[in-house]
Amino acid sequence: MIHPEQQRRAYLQAMGIDVWLPRVGDDAGLTEGSSAAAGLGWPELRECVANCTRCELSQSRTNTVFGVGNPDADWLIIGEAPGAEEDRRGEPFVGRAGQLLDQMLFAIGQSRDSVFIANILKCRPPHNRDPKPDEAAACREYLERQIELLQPKIILAVGKIAAQNLLGSDDPVGRMRGRPHQFGGIPLVVTYHPAYLLRSPSQKQKSWSDLCLAMQLAAEVTA
Repeated sequence: MIHPEQQRRAYLQAMGIDVWLPRVGDDAGLTEGSSAAAGLGWPELRECVANCTRCELSQSRTNTVFGVGNPDADWLIIGEAPGAEEDRRGEPFVGRAGQLLDQMLFAIGQSRDSVFIANILKCRPPHNRDPKPDEAAACREYLERQIELLQPKIILAVGKIAAQNLLGSDDPVGRMRGRPHQFGGIPLVVTYHPAYLLRSPSQKQKSWSDLCLAMQLAAEVTA
């Protein structure tokens, strides 16, 4: 007899929907003692992140950037890593890119207070370089625990780094966007990073289509 979970995966794959499978053991890429976040509530998890020394980024950060928003949010927005201003303020998506994200959220009837916003990394990489694989692996458990606590109806992966890390893919955003994905059974939509949209405003229409898809998938979960 086919196991129901295997049947579900086969059905999703037949529809062309990517299925994320959680990795276990050494393949998860987490450092020794990575179970520290298991079972933690929001205050304890925030403190755990604030005191984290799992990777070299802990030596250069000003503040950890845990995430902001509603701890009971239906929408989870995930970006790549804090920049200089985020590092200074301890809050994700501030500055011009953050203002554009706020406008995007407003357009779909959401706000910074109604969603939850987090990053793949909790600390800023020097000179805003891309996260290294070991840095993303060291932070992954924190993000996974945030997702466990939230149980969002939809995840919006913003930008290449976030999408590739969440989906285990090296495809560009243009190939990942425009269709539904899955992360641990949660619908996931990929879209362009607001910083990219500021440089390429002609792509804003595509991002609007992605937001509409995310709204549709979130509504289907609610129904």
